[in-house]
Amino acid sequence: MTSLLRRLTALVAVLLIACMVATPASAQTDELQEVNQLLKQGQLDRALDRIEIHLKGKPKDARGRFLKGLILAEQNKPNDAIKVFTELTQEFPELPEPYNNLAVLYASQGQYDKARAALEMAIRTHPSYATAHENLGDIYAKMASQAYDKALQLDKGNTPLQTKLNLIKDLFSNSPRPKVAATRPETKIAALTPAPVPKQAEPAAKAPVKPVEPVPAAKEPARPAQNPDEVVKALNQWAKAWSDNDVAGYLSHYAADFQTPNGQARPAWESERKTRVAKPRKIQVNVESPKVSFKDNGRVTVTFRQHYQSGSLKVASTKTLVMVKAGDKWLIQQEKVGG
Repeated sequence: MTSLLRRLTALVAVLLIACMVATPASAQTDELQEVNQLLKQGQLDRALDRIEIHLKGKPKDARGRFLKGLILAEQNKPNDAIKVFTELTQEFPELPEPYNNLAVLYASQGQYDKARAALEMAIRTHPSYATAHENLGDIYAKMASQAYDKALQLDKGNTPLQTKLNLIKDLFSNSPRPKVAATRPETKIAALTPAPVPKQAEPAAKAPVKPVEPVPAAKEPARPAQNPDEVVKALNQWAKAWSDNDVAGYLSHYAADFQTPNGQARPAWESERKTRVAKPRKIQVNVESPKVSFKDNGRVTVTFRQHYQSGSLKVASTKTLVMVKAGDKWLIQQEKVGG
């Protein structure tokens, strides 16, 4: 398990740098760099005190909260760190890094199912996030190792099974080790030596997206069936949650990469929607004549007539949704009024 943790934790300090360089250099960035330096030096109590003071003035600062999660993890307080990163995923669901860090923490506790789910969410938000794909492979390999080991306990003479188990153990024992700070435990999350933060920060470069190769014509019949009834069912569930003032249910129908109106920040948009969905005592939302159109990129467009009625307002309008499939559920990626 040690080598698995090394590979998973190799990201975390670098992710903090990625968050920092996305914003122009400022006194706030310098302050966070100083806290990060205290963290690297092992002065964890001082680092935590400094970041707490910083967050009192800026409680919503994602970078500061991200750094606090690293400090807590290094202090061997995984549950507190998990709480920090979980809140970040809820408020900034479009960011894959907090999901990855949750996977690191869950894996360190042997909670591989939760680690797998967190990495799948990271990949869902950013399908080109290569590190999350690699980490997910490691988690699956570790879970396979546990399954093989259990099978061998029940069938000690199974030679092929023993070979499989040995291959997986060799895979982890031969994994290259990332650079760690001197005299620091290599399995601790904050033990890694991060790249220096440039004085004149530039926007963080995104990993190149691997082009999708065209599907050969012979494989076309194997594509999932295009079932418009599933889309309409999801649409009606969305309308019902809205009618029931079910805020959590309503928001669950929106994809992590939902394109908010006018580029509004996702937390601000969600806060506004919570108020509008929960406030009226009675809402009735009906969907009329939905027209479903499947696209070649896996998305689906749904155009319908929406009838909205509350105690003080009654309005009908044409609405168009672009939906994507996540697992077995259709989620809203774009929403606009008009055909």
